[in-house]
Amino acid sequence: MRIFLAGATGAVGRLLVPLLVADGHQVTGTARTAGGAERLRARGATAVPLDVLDAASVERAVADAAPDAVIHQLTALAGGSRAENGRIRREGTRHLVDAALRAGVRRIVAQSISWAYEPGATPAVESTPLDLAAPPPRAAMVGSLRALEEAVAEIETHVVLRYGTFYGPGTWYAPGGALDAVLRGAPLEGPGARPGAAMVGQVVADDAISSFVHVADAARAAVAALGWPSGAVNVVDDEPAPARDWLPALATALGTPAPPPAGPGREGWARGADNTLAHRLGWRPLHPTWRTGFHDQQEQ
Repeated sequence: MRIFLAGATGAVGRLLVPLLVADGHQVTGTARTAGGAERLRARGATAVPLDVLDAASVERAVADAAPDAVIHQLTALAGGSRAENGRIRREGTRHLVDAALRAGVRRIVAQSISWAYEPGATPAVESTPLDLAAPPPRAAMVGSLRALEEAVAEIETHVVLRYGTFYGPGTWYAPGGALDAVLRGAPLEGPGARPGAAMVGQVVADDAISSFVHVADAARAAVAALGWPSGAVNVVDDEPAPARDWLPALATALGTPAPPPAGPGREGWARGADNTLAHRLGWRPLHPTWRTGFHDQQEQ
């Protein structure tokens, strides 16, 4: 299969390329820099420069690649901003879908997230509505995801991967990443801030529940999704957990001080996500829990 991989040099994309190549796919991957393009070629992919916010550039790149499927892993998480990330979800996805439709692409796999569901008492399943009544600033994030998922649904076969919080090499949670810096007392904003730290926000050991996924498992899910039916799938590990449990474990793995426990209570949307559907589709995380996974975050 000919694959057009948008976001091929990101935390998931760089692990995804060799998996696709090993499966016999012909991969055209996008890169923002010459170094990124060189790394893609070294992994067996064809590299193309791409500004996803330039519709004409996206149309040319997709048309030239003539793909059977598009995989959308684009974000602005590496040193970007929430506004830029939202623009990529809205405008970038629109350009990518339009280009795919013009090129006759009939399958797309796209990255979304699993913490945009409406409030509830239990981990969210895929049929749980998105949190469309959320107040600002959360409303902007949920709105951008709604736009992404609705655009992707215009492709005949469309799989939306609602990923958990990424950890592993190249993420905020890895040694030397944004969370490491914040736990060591670095500022969230300003000249001394680690890239991405401002988007991490306050780090509090409270009752807010998160679902995690190691980036290697996220990449494996994207490969598997090339054979899945249309729809959204939560791609998360097996253990949703409150920050009062996982944050001290992360601090221990990183060798940083742990924040003191906070008071009880959580936002209703901080509920985690259920991965039963992904299991039924045959995906099993190699890192089933953050309890062991946080200690296995070396560069790959």
